[in-house]
Amino acid sequence: MQIQDIADISIPHQGHVAIVEIQRPPNNFFDFDLIKGLADHFDALAADGNTRAIVLAAQGKSFCAGADFSGSRDNRDPAALYEQAIRLFRCPLPIVAAIQGPVIGGGVGLALVADFRVTCPSARFSVNFNRLGIHPGFGLSVTLPRLLGEQQAALLLYTGRRIGGEEAARIGLADVLVDDVDAVRPAAIELATEIAGSAPLAVRDTRASLRRGLADAVAEAVQRECACQARHFVTADFKEGVAATAQRRAPAFSGQ
Repeated sequence: MQIQDIADISIPHQGHVAIVEIQRPPNNFFDFDLIKGLADHFDALAADGNTRAIVLAAQGKSFCAGADFSGSRDNRDPAALYEQAIRLFRCPLPIVAAIQGPVIGGGVGLALVADFRVTCPSARFSVNFNRLGIHPGFGLSVTLPRLLGEQQAALLLYTGRRIGGEEAARIGLADVLVDDVDAVRPAAIELATEIAGSAPLAVRDTRASLRRGLADAVAEAVQRECACQARHFVTADFKEGVAATAQRRAPAFSGQ
Protein backbone atom coordinates (compact mmCIF):
# COMPACT_ATOMS: atom_id res chain seq x y z
CA MET A 1 0.00 0.00 0.00
CA GLN A 2 1.20 3.47 -0.88
CA ILE A 3 0.15 5.75 1.93
CA GLN A 4 -0.12 8.73 -0.43
CA ASP A 5 -2.98 6.90 -2.23
CA ILE A 6 -5.36 7.45 0.72
CA ALA A 7 -7.57 10.49 0.14
CA ASP A 8 -8.24 13.24 2.68
CA ILE A 9 -5.07 12.62 4.69
CA SER A 10 -1.62 14.18 4.36
CA ILE A 11 1.54 13.21 6.23
CA PRO A 12 4.42 15.68 6.27
CA HIS A 13 7.36 14.88 8.54
CA GLN A 14 9.42 17.04 10.85
CA GLY A 15 12.39 14.90 11.76
CA HIS A 16 11.12 11.81 13.54
CA VAL A 17 7.61 13.28 13.94
CA ALA A 18 4.84 12.55 11.43
CA ILE A 19 2.02 15.09 11.22
CA VAL A 20 -1.05 13.13 10.16
CA GLU A 21 -3.56 15.74 9.00
CA ILE A 22 -7.23 15.02 8.31
CA GLN A 23 -8.30 17.13 5.32
CA ARG A 24 -12.07 17.28 5.29
CA PRO A 25 -12.66 20.89 6.30
CA PRO A 26 -14.46 22.64 7.78
CA ASN A 27 -15.86 19.98 10.13
CA ASN A 28 -13.71 16.90 9.36
CA PHE A 29 -16.51 14.38 9.77
CA PHE A 30 -15.22 10.83 9.68
CA ASP A 31 -16.56 7.70 8.01
CA PHE A 32 -15.35 4.15 7.47
CA ASP A 33 -12.92 5.17 4.72
CA LEU A 34 -11.27 7.92 6.76
CA ILE A 35 -10.80 5.80 9.89
CA LYS A 36 -9.44 2.93 7.80
CA GLY A 37 -7.12 5.39 6.07
CA LEU A 38 -5.83 6.68 9.40
CA ALA A 39 -5.27 3.13 10.63
CA ASP A 40 -3.39 2.22 7.44
CA HIS A 41 -1.21 5.31 7.82
CA PHE A 42 -0.50 4.58 11.48
CA ASP A 43 0.51 1.01 10.64
CA ALA A 44 2.82 2.21 7.88
CA LEU A 45 4.43 4.86 10.09
CA ALA A 46 5.01 2.36 12.89
CA ALA A 47 6.89 0.14 10.43
CA ASP A 48 8.90 2.75 8.50
CA GLY A 49 11.94 2.75 10.80
CA ASN A 50 12.01 6.55 11.05
CA THR A 51 8.83 7.80 12.73
CA ARG A 52 8.96 7.93 16.53
CA ALA A 53 5.85 9.99 17.31
CA ILE A 54 2.68 11.14 15.55
CA VAL A 55 0.80 14.43 15.70
CA LEU A 56 -2.85 13.91 14.78
CA ALA A 57 -4.19 17.18 13.40
CA ALA A 58 -7.03 18.43 11.22
CA GLN A 59 -7.51 21.11 8.59
CA GLY A 60 -10.25 23.69 9.08
CA LYS A 61 -12.15 25.14 12.00
CA SER A 62 -12.94 21.82 13.73
CA PHE A 63 -10.74 18.98 14.86
CA CYS A 64 -13.55 16.50 14.21
CA ALA A 65 -17.31 17.01 14.49
CA GLY A 66 -18.08 13.29 14.65
CA ALA A 67 -19.25 10.55 12.33
CA ASP A 68 -20.92 10.62 8.93
CA PHE A 69 -22.78 7.34 8.45
CA SER A 70 -24.36 8.38 5.14
CA GLY A 71 -23.38 6.86 1.81
CA SER A 72 -21.91 3.38 1.53
CA ARG A 73 -23.00 0.32 3.50
CA ASP A 74 -19.74 0.39 5.45
CA ASN A 75 -20.36 4.01 6.41
CA ARG A 76 -23.78 3.10 7.85
CA ASP A 77 -22.41 0.19 9.87
CA PRO A 78 -20.74 1.36 13.09
CA ALA A 79 -19.35 -2.13 13.72
CA ALA A 80 -17.24 -1.96 10.56
CA LEU A 81 -16.02 1.52 11.40
CA TYR A 82 -15.18 0.64 14.99
CA GLU A 83 -13.23 -2.42 13.82
CA GLN A 84 -10.92 0.04 12.07
CA ALA A 85 -10.88 2.31 15.12
CA ILE A 86 -9.53 -0.56 17.24
CA ARG A 87 -6.52 -0.63 14.89
CA LEU A 88 -5.77 2.97 15.90
CA PHE A 89 -5.64 1.97 19.56
CA ARG A 90 -3.20 -0.82 18.67
CA CYS A 91 -0.71 1.58 17.06
CA PRO A 92 2.59 1.28 19.01
CA LEU A 93 3.68 4.89 18.42
CA PRO A 94 2.95 7.75 20.87
CA ILE A 95 0.33 10.16 19.51
CA VAL A 96 -0.33 13.82 20.31
CA ALA A 97 -3.65 15.29 19.13
CA ALA A 98 -3.79 18.97 18.15
CA ILE A 99 -7.33 20.11 19.08
CA GLN A 100 -7.71 23.52 17.46
CA GLY A 101 -11.51 23.74 17.44
CA PRO A 102 -14.72 21.81 18.11
CA VAL A 103 -14.39 18.09 18.81
CA ILE A 104 -17.80 16.49 19.05
CA GLY A 105 -19.25 13.02 19.62
CA GLY A 106 -17.15 10.39 17.91
CA GLY A 107 -14.53 13.07 17.33
CA VAL A 108 -13.82 12.91 21.07
CA GLY A 109 -13.42 9.16 20.68
CA LEU A 110 -10.85 9.79 17.96
CA ALA A 111 -9.05 12.37 20.11
CA LEU A 112 -8.82 9.82 22.93
CA VAL A 113 -6.86 7.46 20.70
CA ALA A 114 -3.98 9.87 21.39
CA ASP A 115 -1.74 9.78 24.44
CA PHE A 116 -1.93 13.57 24.86
CA ARG A 117 -4.16 16.41 23.68
CA VAL A 118 -3.08 20.01 23.09
CA THR A 119 -5.82 22.62 22.88
CA CYS A 120 -6.75 26.29 23.34
CA PRO A 121 -9.52 28.23 25.14
CA SER A 122 -11.70 28.56 22.01
CA ALA A 123 -11.88 24.79 21.40
CA ARG A 124 -15.12 23.04 22.31
CA PHE A 125 -15.51 19.45 23.55
CA SER A 126 -18.82 17.56 23.71
CA VAL A 127 -19.68 13.87 23.91
CA ASN A 128 -23.22 14.57 22.76
CA PHE A 129 -24.47 11.04 22.01
CA ASN A 130 -27.17 10.99 24.70
CA ARG A 131 -28.40 14.39 23.50
CA LEU A 132 -28.85 12.78 20.09
CA GLY A 133 -30.69 9.83 21.62
CA ILE A 134 -28.01 7.15 21.25
CA HIS A 135 -25.38 5.31 23.26
CA PRO A 136 -21.80 6.64 23.02
CA GLY A 137 -19.47 4.84 20.64
CA PHE A 138 -15.82 4.71 19.50
CA GLY A 139 -14.88 3.02 22.76
CA LEU A 140 -15.77 6.09 24.82
CA SER A 141 -17.51 3.97 27.46
CA VAL A 142 -13.99 2.74 28.29
CA THR A 143 -11.62 5.54 27.30
CA LEU A 144 -13.43 8.49 28.89
CA PRO A 145 -13.76 7.04 32.42
CA ARG A 146 -10.21 5.68 32.16
CA LEU A 147 -8.99 9.22 31.53
CA LEU A 148 -11.31 11.31 33.71
CA GLY A 149 -12.66 8.90 36.30
CA GLU A 150 -16.16 7.44 36.31
CA GLN A 151 -17.95 10.43 37.87
CA GLN A 152 -16.61 13.09 35.53
CA ALA A 153 -17.07 10.85 32.50
CA ALA A 154 -20.67 10.10 33.48
CA LEU A 155 -21.38 13.81 33.88
CA LEU A 156 -20.16 14.60 30.37
CA LEU A 157 -21.82 11.56 28.79
CA TYR A 158 -25.24 11.93 30.44
CA THR A 159 -25.55 15.67 29.79
CA GLY A 160 -23.71 16.03 26.48
CA ARG A 161 -22.62 19.43 27.77
CA ARG A 162 -20.12 21.41 25.72
CA ILE A 163 -17.01 22.60 27.53
CA GLY A 164 -14.21 24.91 26.44
CA GLY A 165 -10.52 24.24 26.24
CA GLU A 166 -9.78 25.68 29.67
CA GLU A 167 -12.31 23.38 31.35
CA ALA A 168 -11.05 20.44 29.30
CA ALA A 169 -7.53 21.09 30.58
CA ARG A 170 -8.77 21.52 34.16
CA ILE A 171 -10.49 18.13 34.26
CA GLY A 172 -7.75 16.29 32.35
CA LEU A 173 -9.46 15.90 28.99
CA ALA A 174 -6.64 18.01 27.53
CA ASP A 175 -3.02 17.99 28.71
CA VAL A 176 -1.58 21.23 27.30
CA LEU A 177 -3.45 24.55 27.02
CA VAL A 178 -2.00 27.27 24.80
CA ASP A 179 -3.17 30.85 24.42
CA ASP A 180 -4.73 30.79 20.95
CA VAL A 181 -5.67 28.54 18.07
CA ASP A 182 -2.56 29.30 15.99
CA ALA A 183 -0.31 27.97 18.75
CA VAL A 184 -2.03 24.57 19.05
CA ARG A 185 -0.28 22.69 16.27
CA PRO A 186 3.21 24.06 16.97
CA ALA A 187 2.81 23.10 20.64
CA ALA A 188 1.66 19.61 19.67
CA ILE A 189 4.66 19.21 17.36
CA GLU A 190 6.94 20.49 20.12
CA LEU A 191 5.61 17.88 22.56
CA ALA A 192 5.86 15.08 19.97
CA THR A 193 9.42 16.16 19.16
CA GLU A 194 10.32 16.03 22.85
CA ILE A 195 8.92 12.50 23.06
CA ALA A 196 10.77 11.53 19.88
CA GLY A 197 14.01 12.61 21.55
CA SER A 198 13.77 9.71 24.00
CA ALA A 199 15.00 6.21 23.15
CA PRO A 200 12.39 4.89 20.66
CA LEU A 201 12.43 1.24 21.77
CA ALA A 202 12.12 2.26 25.41
CA VAL A 203 9.25 4.66 24.62
CA ARG A 204 7.33 1.99 22.72
CA ASP A 205 7.73 -0.56 25.49
CA THR A 206 6.88 1.95 28.23
CA ARG A 207 3.80 3.01 26.32
CA ALA A 208 2.77 -0.61 25.83
CA SER A 209 3.07 -1.15 29.59
CA LEU A 210 1.04 1.95 30.45
CA ARG A 211 -1.68 1.14 27.90
CA ARG A 212 -1.68 -2.59 28.54
CA GLY A 213 -5.12 -4.03 27.85
CA LEU A 214 -6.59 -0.77 26.52
CA ALA A 215 -7.10 -1.86 22.91
CA ASP A 216 -8.61 -5.15 24.04
CA ALA A 217 -10.94 -3.30 26.42
CA VAL A 218 -12.01 -0.99 23.58
CA ALA A 219 -12.60 -3.99 21.32
CA GLU A 220 -14.89 -5.51 23.95
CA ALA A 221 -16.64 -2.22 24.67
CA VAL A 222 -17.54 -1.44 21.07
CA GLN A 223 -19.50 -4.69 20.84
CA ARG A 224 -21.92 -3.43 23.48
CA GLU A 225 -21.80 0.12 22.11
CA CYS A 226 -22.77 -1.12 18.64
CA ALA A 227 -25.60 -3.26 19.97
CA CYS A 228 -27.02 -0.33 21.94
CA GLN A 229 -26.61 2.07 19.03
CA ALA A 230 -28.41 -0.35 16.69
CA ARG A 231 -31.42 -0.28 19.03
CA HIS A 232 -31.31 3.47 19.45
CA PHE A 233 -30.96 4.35 15.76
CA VAL A 234 -34.56 3.22 15.15
CA THR A 235 -36.14 5.07 18.09
CA ALA A 236 -38.30 8.17 18.01
CA ASP A 237 -35.86 9.77 20.44
CA PHE A 238 -32.99 9.44 17.97
CA LYS A 239 -35.10 11.04 15.23
CA GLU A 240 -35.98 13.86 17.63
CA GLY A 241 -32.38 14.29 18.79
CA VAL A 242 -31.12 14.67 15.23
CA ALA A 243 -33.92 17.09 14.34
CA ALA A 244 -33.37 19.19 17.46
CA THR A 245 -29.64 19.41 16.78
CA ALA A 246 -30.24 20.49 13.18
CA GLN A 247 -32.76 23.09 14.31
CA ARG A 248 -30.58 24.29 17.20
CA ARG A 249 -33.29 23.75 19.82
CA ALA A 250 -33.70 21.70 22.97
CA PRO A 251 -34.89 18.16 22.22
CA ALA A 252 -38.26 16.94 23.48
CA PHE A 253 -37.58 13.28 24.15
CA SER A 254 -40.46 10.84 24.73
CA GLY A 255 -38.52 7.78 25.92
CA GLN A 256 -39.60 5.84 22.84
